[in-house]
Amino acid sequence: MSLHSLHPERVDETRMQAYSTFGPLLINALAQKLARCQGMRELDRIEQSLVRLVEETDVTAPDAEAMKEFAVELVVSTLRNAREHPDAKHDLEEIDDRRTEGRSEDPDTLEEQLQSGLEDSFPASDPPAVVSTAITGGSKDIVGTDEVLRRKKEARRRQSQTAD
Repeated sequence: MSLHSLHPERVDETRMQAYSTFGPLLINALAQKLARCQGMRELDRIEQSLVRLVEETDVTAPDAEAMKEFAVELVVSTLRNAREHPDAKHDLEEIDDRRTEGRSEDPDTLEEQLQSGLEDSFPASDPPAVVSTAITGGSKDIVGTDEVLRRKKEARRRQSQTAD
């Protein structure tokens, strides 16, 4: 049934049903898109703005205050669902919220402080490594400098004897 074939007395009733059925779906889809594109801070601003709009709107219906409460409930629950959606963009932390009071912003100063801190903590920050090796096939003889020189001298003597 299309709008043109609708009886004129049912137009307003059908319009209200359409608004009450599709309005929340549309608001939900828009809130999720906003959460994906803009992030949580923007959702907070939108929520405050929409709640203020509902509260400040003059409604002449007999149950105006109850209608406003339901509208605020719809805004809050819809935006809560948008925040909890897995595709929602989460805002980065503000650097000012993470910085220690009085901490320098100069990269050279920060690097100097880092180096100083590492030097001050050297023994604890870089403990000695314990290394053990298990090489099969026995141990090798450790040869000192004197032994190397003696072996070279003996090898030269043998070469000169074989050359003669």
